[in-house]
Amino acid sequence: MNRPQDSTHHARRSWLKSRLTQVWASSAVWITAPAVAGLILATRAMGVLQPLEWMAYDEFVKLSPKQTIDERILIVGINEQDLQKLSQYPMDDATLAALLTKLKQGKPTAIGLDIFRDFPVAPGSEQLIQLFKTTPNIIGIEKRKSSRDRSAVNPSGVLSQQGQTASNNVFIDGDGKLRRGLLYWTNGDDYIESIGLRLAMMQLAKLPHKITPEADGENLKLGKGTFVPFEANDGSYINADAGSYQMLLNYRGPAQSFRTVSMMDVMEGRVSSDLLRDRIVLVGVTAESLRDIFYTPYSENRITSPEKTAGVEIIANTASHIMTAAIDGKGTRQVWGDKREGLWIILWAGIGAGAAWWIRTPRWAIGTMIGLVSGLTLGSYLVFIAGWWIPFVPPVMALATSAVVLTGYIANLERRDRAAVMNIFGRYVTPTIAEAIWKDREQLFRQGRLKGQKMNVSVLFTDLKNFSTVAERTDPEVLMDWLNEYMEAMTQVVLAHGAVVDKFIGDAVMAIFGVPIARATEAEIQADAHNAVSCAVGMAKALNRLNQKWQNEGRPTLSMRVGICTGAVVTGSLGSQQRMDYTAIGDTVNIAARLESFDKTIDGGICRILISDRTHELTQADFEAQDLSAESIGSVHLKGREQSVSVYQVFYDLPEADSA
Repeated sequence: MNRPQDSTHHARRSWLKSRLTQVWASSAVWITAPAVAGLILATRAMGVLQPLEWMAYDEFVKLSPKQTIDERILIVGINEQDLQKLSQYPMDDATLAALLTKLKQGKPTAIGLDIFRDFPVAPGSEQLIQLFKTTPNIIGIEKRKSSRDRSAVNPSGVLSQQGQTASNNVFIDGDGKLRRGLLYWTNGDDYIESIGLRLAMMQLAKLPHKITPEADGENLKLGKGTFVPFEANDGSYINADAGSYQMLLNYRGPAQSFRTVSMMDVMEGRVSSDLLRDRIVLVGVTAESLRDIFYTPYSENRITSPEKTAGVEIIANTASHIMTAAIDGKGTRQVWGDKREGLWIILWAGIGAGAAWWIRTPRWAIGTMIGLVSGLTLGSYLVFIAGWWIPFVPPVMALATSAVVLTGYIANLERRDRAAVMNIFGRYVTPTIAEAIWKDREQLFRQGRLKGQKMNVSVLFTDLKNFSTVAERTDPEVLMDWLNEYMEAMTQVVLAHGAVVDKFIGDAVMAIFGVPIARATEAEIQADAHNAVSCAVGMAKALNRLNQKWQNEGRPTLSMRVGICTGAVVTGSLGSQQRMDYTAIGDTVNIAARLESFDKTIDGGICRILISDRTHELTQADFEAQDLSAESIGSVHLKGREQSVSVYQVFYDLPEADSA
């Protein structure tokens, strides 16, 4: 017994199917989506969107879940207080040797020295050289030349001879931020590991299940982690410097996300051996005055004193990233290829265009757009923290742009359809009918024309008796004023009864009840017939008032005939683009016209009303309540018809004021 629910479900399915069909059939959607996507892709290829995409990337980084401190790494930072206690900087070799000796006593896995030592700083140079020679787990740094940075800094001679140096080259993006980490610096067949990779591999090599690097095609594989080389157009990058072997760096957090002690903490014995043992210990400057600092995705607007991260912490992030990927298989950031990114952008352009075409109501359209953008944002973020960097800004722009373009196109269509409504109906419909027409315009109009429809209506024809004789005796200017006064009064009566004034033919009026929206029930058809008869009586009363006025003005009086028929017609637009009329055609129209002109000897007073048998059948129950009556004239043959028609004459009483 779920028929009402089934009916509702069926109606919803029909509506959805209709909407989807409209979207599928609309060439505007299928033209707009690729065109907008092509524009966005071209704009992106020129690098215009790169700053916005970097900003979105940074926001996703900052919103990523905070990671715990990586206890495998300890930073020994040389801060501003340390600089004040040192007699000079760079510190002399004796002081550096003393610091490294204390660290060595803690038995760390590796000591990363993020301090250039390309020349000796006396005193203590021999002492430092001897320490370097006897400490194989100290890794120094050097800077190699690249295609875009020709500056270089040589390594310590002793450490270089022993193979204990690594590259600390960095790749800065166009907005001054560091988002990429280095695995290997390469130049032809010459290559050197980055200090982050070198230290990470030393730590991984000490695990019970020793992890060593392997080749996986063109990729570096370490344990569970596979590192895909960064390419010039990965993600939002456009023609970036993809030299050497880079990766998108997965920062562990903002600045100071690693356990850090100061140089003087170590020198003055405030750091226990437990904090050093089996760890990577990184030595580097953290004092901002030495300017070994970088902007990262965690840095806010550079104009407003943004957060900066020390270079030694960049190395720590690189090493931590590599170790986490190798042990847990997590942390690497992957991107889609150009084709997949292009399809993704096209998809969202199509969604924007389809949504705009589907949802025409501004409130719902805005809500839908907000929902789609929110969904895209959330989805992109969830995919990001899962390790994929997919396009976000271009799809949002494609979604919004295609929606705006389609909305403008729809607005233009609506202006055209509204103009068509006004061209076809003019001022001869009531605001209520005009609103109903506009509400159902998608069902009623096709390419600026009203679609042809078969529907049941009531057609009313009127004509003035002996008007030609009166016209011959009247001045043309007076005649037109007089006739317009009559037409205006009749039109107002028609509109008041919910009909459409179809046309004026000289002094004749044709009105249709039940258009342009097809009636769905018998009750609606009956109401139209009732309105048609009531309209005819209203016309009689209006004409009677006009006659009283004209008589007082010394002008002739008039009488009229009305014919009404209820039945099936075909309605739609007829004409050209320059001139188009809404009309109805069919036997019902012909019968109404013939009833108006039938047997002009039948008297009806000021307004004779003849109706068809179908009209009578639908309205007779209401006659008594309206002080109306009807008499059968019989089955008659109308001009142009072979079959006879049963005809009734409607009688009415005019109020005393009107009949005086």
